[in-house]
Amino acid sequence: MADRLSQVRRRLDDFNANGLLLSSLPNIRWACGFTGSNGLLLVTEDTATFVTDGRYTEQARQEVEGADVLIASNGLLEGLLDEGFVEDLGRVVIQADDVTLAAYHQIEENASAVDWQPRSGVLTSLVGTKDETEIERIRAAQALTEEVFAEVLEGLRPGRTEREIAAEITYGHLRRGAEAMAFDPIVASGPNAARPHARPTDRRLRTGDMVVLDMGAMLEGYASDMTRTVAIGEPREEAVEGYRVVREAQQCALDAARSGITGKELDATARSYIEDAGLGEYFAHGLGHGIGLEVHEWPRVSHSVDETLPAGACVTIEPGVYVAEEEFGVRIEDIVVLEPDGCRNLTRADKELKVVES
Repeated sequence: MADRLSQVRRRLDDFNANGLLLSSLPNIRWACGFTGSNGLLLVTEDTATFVTDGRYTEQARQEVEGADVLIASNGLLEGLLDEGFVEDLGRVVIQADDVTLAAYHQIEENASAVDWQPRSGVLTSLVGTKDETEIERIRAAQALTEEVFAEVLEGLRPGRTEREIAAEITYGHLRRGAEAMAFDPIVASGPNAARPHARPTDRRLRTGDMVVLDMGAMLEGYASDMTRTVAIGEPREEAVEGYRVVREAQQCALDAARSGITGKELDATARSYIEDAGLGEYFAHGLGHGIGLEVHEWPRVSHSVDETLPAGACVTIEPGVYVAEEEFGVRIEDIVVLEPDGCRNLTRADKELKVVES
C-alpha cells in the first residue's frame, strides 16, 4: 500500500496540486485497503489521512495501511475541516467522476478558501494496471465462476425458466465463497438472446434455443466476468454458423491482444472478421472492458477508443452477434492480461458449442 500511495502522490505534480481527495471507494480500497462503504482519503506530499464514520472505527484501524485514520462524527469532509487538514492546502484535486454536482457545490461552500479542482480519471491508469497479486485474485474469481457454469450446465433442460437458472447462478457463487455478485446474471434464451443485456424472465427454455449465460462475482474484492452460449437440443444451421463466427472472431482478438495497441485496433481484429462473415450489423457493442475492483473499469476495448492499452491491464474479450429476426444471439467472453508479447488468458472454460440433450 505504501508504494500505491507513493504513486498517488506523484499525481500531485501532474495536477500542480497540494492535495488529492479520493472519494471513489474502489480507488480508496486500491490505495489504502479500506473495504467499507463510507470514506474519504486525503493525500498530500507528506501525509495521508483516511476519514470515515463511527460504524467503521475498528474496520478502518484493521484495514487501512499507510494513512492516519480519522473518525468523524459530523460528516467526513467536515471532519477533515474541523481538524485543520484542508484549509491551508491551496489547490486540491477531487474526483469529478465520483462527485455529484450538488456535492461539489457543498464542498465549495464548506471550504471556500480551498481551490477545488475537479478532474476526471485521477487514478484511472494506476488502478487499471494490475500487479501479480491482483491478477491472481481475478484468476481465482474467474475459476469460481467457471465452477458455477459447469454446475449450471448440468441442470439446463427444456421447461426451466431463465429466472430459475439465474437464481442458481447467484446461489452457486455465494455458496462457494463469493462476497457478492459482480452484476445480475444474464440468462437469455431464444429471442431474448438477441438482446445483449437481457434480464432473466419467466420464459421457459425450449428445444432449439441458444442460451446466453453471462455471470460474474466478487472474490477478495476482485471481479470475474464470463459468458458462454449453449444450445438446448440441436440448434438451427444459422445459429451454429453464428456461433462459429463469434468463436473465430474471439480467437482473432486473442491472437492479437497485447499491450501497446489501442482499444480501437484490438476491437477491429474481431469486428472485421464478423463483418467479413456478413454479420457486422449484429455486433452492436465494444469488444471488451477493463476489470478488477469493479466489473467495468478502464481501459475500454472499443471501436471508439484510441487510448493505448497498457501492460498489466486485465480486459474482457467478448464479441457477440444478436440476430433478432432469427431469434438467437451468441456471445463468448474471456478475461485476459495484456503483456508486451501477447496476452495471458485467465479463463479456462472451453468454447466448444455445448448441446444440451432435450
